[in-house]
Amino acid sequence: MANGTILPLRLESVCYDAAGKRLIDVLSLSLSSGPRTVILGPNGAGKSLTLRLCHGLLAPTAGAVRWLGPGGAEAARRQAMVFQRPVMLRRSAAANIDYALKLRRIPYARRVARIREMLEETGLTPLASHAARHLSIGEQQGLALSRAWATAPEVLFLDEPTASLDPAATRAVEEIISAIDLSGTKIIMTTHDLGQARRLADEIVFLHRGRLMEQRPAAEFFASPATTEAAAFIEG
Repeated sequence: MANGTILPLRLESVCYDAAGKRLIDVLSLSLSSGPRTVILGPNGAGKSLTLRLCHGLLAPTAGAVRWLGPGGAEAARRQAMVFQRPVMLRRSAAANIDYALKLRRIPYARRVARIREMLEETGLTPLASHAARHLSIGEQQGLALSRAWATAPEVLFLDEPTASLDPAATRAVEEIISAIDLSGTKIIMTTHDLGQARRLADEIVFLHRGRLMEQRPAAEFFASPATTEAAAFIEG
């Protein structure tokens, strides 16, 4: 990497308040390159808020979010985020990817090659010329992942990427996530789906009511949760 990694990402005593209510409560954690990190917790735990704070979409009420790697000053352009309901531009699937690459000032010839590569990687080649907004929800999510991956982010944030998908579409999206991980991008994602967390996570960050309860290797977390809140969540 030209200017070194942007990681680790550190949250230092981060708080976030809205409408007079504390939603993230003195959250401190460090996320390093390598393991796929899955942020788990019940509804209202603060998973999506934490992701938005990490990505820089929200500013903490107190505390700090810092990219501590030697390339940290470039963090804004070396990370990407895909939301639960992706926003599709009023253009074709291929043009959606092209738009993301144009924003990064990628030359035309490289854009054409990259678009072809991304559509092949995500199984969307037959839909290249289709209007993105007319694709199924699963195809749109695959395209959103493809669009983010095309820019070769060092870190990719995924907010409940399969929440509204059927099992077949969920499996397809999980395969894309695994491919992005294998390409060297750090995955940080939220889910409320325990099965998905077991399939995809190397590391679990477990939140409860805006507080960090556990940050452990996934196998350890599922085998022997250290807190009663995590044990209750796993037991359903």
